[in-house]
Amino acid sequence: MSVSFIRRIASPKKALTTAALAAATTGMIMAAAPAQAATTSTSSAQSIAHKMIPDAAQYTAFSKIVEHESGWNISATNSSSGAYGLVQALPGSKMASAGSDWKTNPATQIKWGLDYMNSRYGSPADAWNFWQANGWY
Repeated sequence: MSVSFIRRIASPKKALTTAALAAATTGMIMAAAPAQAATTSTSSAQSIAHKMIPDAAQYTAFSKIVEHESGWNISATNSSSGAYGLVQALPGSKMASAGSDWKTNPATQIKWGLDYMNSRYGSPADAWNFWQANGWY
C-alpha cells in the first residue's frame, strides 16, 4: 500500500479531528441528536402549542412557563432532578400517558403539560401565577 493512499485515507480523519477541536474551542458540540429533535425547532414547537391552545392569554402563560423551564427544548433535562422535556415533567416518563413518543414529540409533551396545568392549577394562566409566586409549578 502506498504512502499517498494511506494519507488519503487518514486525511478525512484529520480534518474531522480538526473540526471537532475547533468546535470544542468555540463551545460548539458535535454530537448525534435524535432524528425528531433535530427536525423540531423552537418555532415549530411553539406553532404546535399555539394550535393546541387557541386562547391567547392561556397560550402566553403556557409559553412563559415553557420558556423558563426548558427554553422550548423538547429534550431539556434537569441534571439534578432528571425532569425532562418542554414542561420538565418529573419523572419524564409520566408523559407516556399522553403518548409513547413523549421523548421526541413536542405535541405529546404539550398535551401532557396542558393536562397537568389544567388538572393541578385550573389553567395555564393559573399555573403561571403559581410559577411567578414560587419559581416552580
